[in-house]
Amino acid sequence: MRVSGGTLTGRTIQIPPGIIRPAMDRMRESVFASLGDLRGFSFLDLFSGSGIIALEAASRGASPVEAVESDPLKRKTLIKNTAISPVPIICRFMAAELYIQRAKRSFDIIFCDPPFSYKYKYKLLASIAESSLAAEGGRVLLHRPRTEHIDNGFHKKDKLFHLQKTRHYGSSAVDFLLLQKKIL
Repeated sequence: MRVSGGTLTGRTIQIPPGIIRPAMDRMRESVFASLGDLRGFSFLDLFSGSGIIALEAASRGASPVEAVESDPLKRKTLIKNTAISPVPIICRFMAAELYIQRAKRSFDIIFCDPPFSYKYKYKLLASIAESSLAAEGGRVLLHRPRTEHIDNGFHKKDKLFHLQKTRHYGSSAVDFLLLQKKIL
């Protein structure tokens, strides 16, 4: 797998052992083209796997960047892959749900790439909305099977996720959600 843009364009990374569904090159290029210049933005990669999404963000100027992965089989590869980053990528090894509960900082962009069989996508988004993880005006990108659908908008407490757009890539889709304060 290769980094598709930024200062690390063309750099090859390793694929970790175990079950992995690496984000397609075309999808990564399109998603990051939509996000534009990431300088000055913080970035969180949940369900990081190989770390390719965190590397794409760091390669395009995001800082700070964090990667969260729960599978211990991916630890060594994730650390090795993220070591090529132009900015430090902080790697956390725990379940995404636990990370969300314990989060002490907020991020401008959060990329969620749970396994396609993961049944708690709405609960995950609700947990992010309830936490301080997403900065106000922050974006959450959810990579999911194309056959699953997400509501146009939903709220939790005083926050609202608004679906800005959905991009389709083969059998998958990426939803771009904007987090806003709920207008009372």
